[in-house]
Amino acid sequence: MSAPVFLADGGTPLTQVGPGGTYVLEGAEGRHAGVVQRKRAGERVDVVDGAGVRLLCRVAAADGGVLRLDVDEVVHEPAPDVVVTLVQALAKGDRDELAVEAAVETGVDAVVPWQAERSVVVWRGDRAARSRARWVATVRAAVKQARRAWLPPVAEACTTKQLAVRVREVVAAGGAVLVLHEEATTAVGSVPLPVPAAGGPTPELLVVVGPEGGISEAEVTALSDAGAVLVRLGPHVLRTSTAGPVAVALLSERLGRWAVAPDGRA
Repeated sequence: MSAPVFLADGGTPLTQVGPGGTYVLEGAEGRHAGVVQRKRAGERVDVVDGAGVRLLCRVAAADGGVLRLDVDEVVHEPAPDVVVTLVQALAKGDRDELAVEAAVETGVDAVVPWQAERSVVVWRGDRAARSRARWVATVRAAVKQARRAWLPPVAEACTTKQLAVRVREVVAAGGAVLVLHEEATTAVGSVPLPVPAAGGPTPELLVVVGPEGGISEAEVTALSDAGAVLVRLGPHVLRTSTAGPVAVALLSERLGRWAVAPDGRA
């Protein structure tokens, strides 16, 4: 069974810790490990910094919310050679957060909230800050659940106009943008994907998912004109909470991500 993962919050940078060294886990993560999960001496835990560094540790001592860890190994997990970004339209209830959670667990590298034309939910002012904070917390929890060493960033919410600008920039830089649409005739499995750069900037693959009411014709036109490709997942129409994660899983398989271990070993 894999060891539970905890995120390093401040303290000694993981890049300064080597095998045979000691790391102190404290703060919120220390309390979760020591008080909630009741980790004790001898148990295995991993600590990650969200930027690819993983410490494989054993608990040497636990005092409430402070754990002293013996570091057995340090693993540097490579950055993705194609950045998969989920552009998730805001949705009512917790459907957008469910989408983000599952997409992170299936391997998405970044998340962009989208204030789509038909989004019932609107992020403004204080609500925008609180809502984005919930998405950030959702991403952190999903990273720990999936035992990931990379923490996907959550961007500020964008409008359709701003998204179209980003689509144009991504395509111009050698990336690709796939808009999930139930009327599309192109299968997601047949679209050419970005080719990893050799010494150049890392290409990006944007996956755009609309809200419950779908993507409007004006939005389809704006994104298509900017270089996006409309794609269909299959014969069924999925909810906004499931479409993104399914697409990310299919694309991760095509990118060869599920054929290797997190540290790059086959």
